[in-house]
Amino acid sequence: MNSINQQQPEDNFKDLNGPEAVKKLKDLAEGAKTCFFCSNIKTGIPISARPMTVQNVDEEGNLWFLSANDSHTDSDISRDPFVQLFFQGSQYSDYLNVYGLASLSNDKEKIKELWEPIFKTWFTEGEDDSRISVIKVEPTEAYYWDNKHNNAIAFVKRLAGAAIGKTLDDSVEGRLEV
Repeated sequence: MNSINQQQPEDNFKDLNGPEAVKKLKDLAEGAKTCFFCSNIKTGIPISARPMTVQNVDEEGNLWFLSANDSHTDSDISRDPFVQLFFQGSQYSDYLNVYGLASLSNDKEKIKELWEPIFKTWFTEGEDDSRISVIKVEPTEAYYWDNKHNNAIAFVKRLAGAAIGKTLDDSVEGRLEV
């Protein structure tokens, strides 16, 4: 059985660690901005998935979100802190899968740091709304799929490969050890 990867003229796997892994995670997560935030992943019941916007990725690779303390998200995390985040930055690249441990807080300084005026739609009392919670996700595993160069070069390589009948793929994927 032949794999697509066996037809590649170049290596398409690159695991990253340390600062390089954190930079890739930050670039992909903040570039996509929105992810499917999945909880209930270890409870034996169907997972709960909802779109959420990452507010920040810090220098350690932790992902930060604002939520509501009376939400299903916070309730799920209270019962089961294991979460999985799925990001898609574009139609052809910038994919990120993060598995990690979520924790909840009501840290007022962190809320002020992450606050954006649009949040007043959900938190009518502003950044001092007592319902606001902070979710911190500490990645324990992460995997990415991206292009080595950019989408334009990747597209040209795919077209050329199709024209000459040869696999020319600009993609790269690997583990992120943050």
